Order: sequence, then structure tokens, then C-alpha cells
Amino acid sequence: MAKITYIEHNGTQHVVEVANGLTVMEGARDNNIPGIEADCGGACACSTCHVYVDPAWVSKLPAKDDMEEDMLDFAYQPDPERSRLTCQLKITDALDGLVVQMPEKQI
Repeated sequence: MAKITYIEHNGTQHVVEVANGLTVMEGARDNNIPGIEADCGGACACSTCHVYVDPAWVSKLPAKDDMEEDMLDFAYQPDPERSRLTCQLKITDALDGLVVQMPEKQI
């Protein structure tokens, strides 16, 4: 179980516990957190679960694979360092305290 902080574009924070084995996207979906649409349901076939990872966490996450990199090209204002697709971030105890911020919109 990990506590994840989701920050909406307007600054509203949601801190929720997400079970190990789920993804950061599923944690947002299951807790009705606005700003992560997840249109493809977690198949890494869209970019509607795009977030900006807090700078302190960028180096602590697993590297992006080629498919995630490709999908991020379609995200709204992607940041080469901080942008991630939450469907590709599996929850483990190591992610306890992760902070992500949603972009202004998902496309």
C-alpha cells in the first residue's frame, strides 16, 4: 500500500492509499480523482492519464519504455523529464509518498 498525492491543475490535493499491484491511474480512477481520464483503460493506447511527476520522484521511478514515450508525444504539453502515463506506474511500497500533478487538460 502506498500513499499517493494527486494534485489537480487548480492546486486541489487528494492523498489516497493505493494497493500494491494497482497502477497510479487505477488509484485515481477508483478514488474519483478528477483530471485523469484514462480513456483506454490502462492499455497505454492513449495519453489521457498523463501527469507531471514531482521532481524529487523522477529518478526514483522505473524508466519509460518505448510505448510510453510514443504515447507521451500525444499528451498535452509533455515535459521530457517529468511527464509520465499513470497507467504505466505500478504501485509498490517504494512509491509511498509519490506526488503527481495533472496537466491543465487531457487530450
